[in-house]
Amino acid sequence: MFHEHFKLRVQPFGVTPDARFLYLSQTHREALASLLYGIHSGRGFTALIAAPGMGKTTLMFRLLGLVPRNTKTAFLFRTLCAPEEFLRVLLADLEIDDQGGDVAFMQAKLNAYLLRESKNGREVVVVIDEAQNLDERVLEMVRMLSNFETPGKKLLHIVLSGQPQLAEKLASERLTQFRQRISILARLAPFTTAETREYIEHRLRLAGAASEKPLFSDKAYAMLAEQSGGLPRNINNLCFNSMSLAWALERPKVDALMVQEAINDLDLKAIAFPKASEVRHQSQLLAFAGAGKLYTHWRHGLDLAVGILILLVLVSVQMLRSNDRIPRQSPASVSQQKTSGGSDVSPIANVPASQDAQAQNRAEEKTPPQPIPDAISVAQAPRRRTGGSESDTLAVSPSRASTGGDGYAGLKSGELIPSPQEPQRLKPSRIVELSADEQGLKKAQAAPKEEHVSFEPAPQREKP
Repeated sequence: MFHEHFKLRVQPFGVTPDARFLYLSQTHREALASLLYGIHSGRGFTALIAAPGMGKTTLMFRLLGLVPRNTKTAFLFRTLCAPEEFLRVLLADLEIDDQGGDVAFMQAKLNAYLLRESKNGREVVVVIDEAQNLDERVLEMVRMLSNFETPGKKLLHIVLSGQPQLAEKLASERLTQFRQRISILARLAPFTTAETREYIEHRLRLAGAASEKPLFSDKAYAMLAEQSGGLPRNINNLCFNSMSLAWALERPKVDALMVQEAINDLDLKAIAFPKASEVRHQSQLLAFAGAGKLYTHWRHGLDLAVGILILLVLVSVQMLRSNDRIPRQSPASVSQQKTSGGSDVSPIANVPASQDAQAQNRAEEKTPPQPIPDAISVAQAPRRRTGGSESDTLAVSPSRASTGGDGYAGLKSGELIPSPQEPQRLKPSRIVELSADEQGLKKAQAAPKEEHVSFEPAPQREKP
């Protein structure tokens, strides 16, 4: 047990009404003094009213321990009974043999007992605990017991102890006579925050705890005072569970977290109101079901939208890839296509030639430009053999001069004049070559000009 862990002699927070552990708060001290004074004064009827768990039973045991030793006492707690049964229980507690008689016979036996004890100088005190459960017929029986008296004093003193429902019964008009006979009415109030701490330390000290080492932290004391409502029974339950948790965790001191854990373990709201909790649970299930349907529809719509978006992205990527595979045409080739009179030339056929032209352009950029004469007066014709001799002169072939064997009609002011019929006969590769030649001419013209020398054909030698 945890009392061994904390080096305690006994259990400090038991459930039995042990009068040794009674803590006398201000209201407890006043109530005990009032009830004891009523017994010594022979007032006949006194009452104690307090909320459940305030220690009424423990206070009653302390009261019975303070009366003179020769006093005859009876403690009745079985209050859910009929009047005859109640009287029989009372006689049994006072060790009176009822002999199975009726109510009148038992009352006569009790009266004889009280007179005998009074002659011997002993008083009789009866404590009725849980008096709020007494039926009105039983309460009337109790009132009739107060009639056992002599002209000088009461032979029987009755102390009623009950919850606030007892005050409601005594305040009714039907029990006016009973209410008038109660001469002292004591009350108990819940502990304050300071009294709660003193109550815990009081019980721990009586159990053997060292006073210089507190077993609870300051925050734990505050939480116990707040959650217990100042009721000793609640304080005992919370302290017992908190110290048990500290023992299980092998902690030398109880902190606020352990107290909070004990509070959660003893929370009975869900059990005390099962219908309300079930209704909340069902409403939550219905709400979750509706939300689940909405989520299902929304999820299907979202899946469809995501699928359409993915499809559009794939189509866009495919189109971009197709565009990347078709190279852009150079401005020279476009201009040449326009010059060719709108001939139908496939762009795919231009790709290899365009690459060759680009390679040639890069080669020309690396090599220094060569001077080219501004005007060409004659075209270099291939050498021909005449009469078995090789001619050293340059001449233009009639066929090439007339038709432009290389696609040119002739020479004019040093420029090559294309033949009107040639664009229809040119192949795509030839167009690219012409474009490259034209680019070369433009680059040559951009280079620094030099004086050119016109070449005239040399006189032909006469044949021998």
